[in-house]
Amino acid sequence: MNKVHVKRDDNVVILTGRDRGKQGKVLEVSPSEQKVIVEGCNIISKHVKPRRIGETGGIVKAESPIYACKVQLVCPKCKKPTRVGHKVNEGGKKERLCKKCGATF
Repeated sequence: MNKVHVKRDDNVVILTGRDRGKQGKVLEVSPSEQKVIVEGCNIISKHVKPRRIGETGGIVKAESPIYACKVQLVCPKCKKPTRVGHKVNEGGKKERLCKKCGATF
């Protein structure tokens, strides 16, 4: 199983589907399913029944998960979609870096 290349609060761009080209913040990552939830993208309408007396039902709009391979990280420095590289810094910690401009995240 591949590792998910994005983390929570990263800015990403959608590569495929009806939301192609949209940018948003990653709200949730599910590594076991290889899926992410992106703010404002892949919105679904869910029909909800009233469960209790006095509660109203209706149509609720919410973000649904999409596969992590369908999103690409946006570099905070050059503001372009980029692939993610890894390097070990002087302190021995692993850092993510932009493949286009070389900036670290």
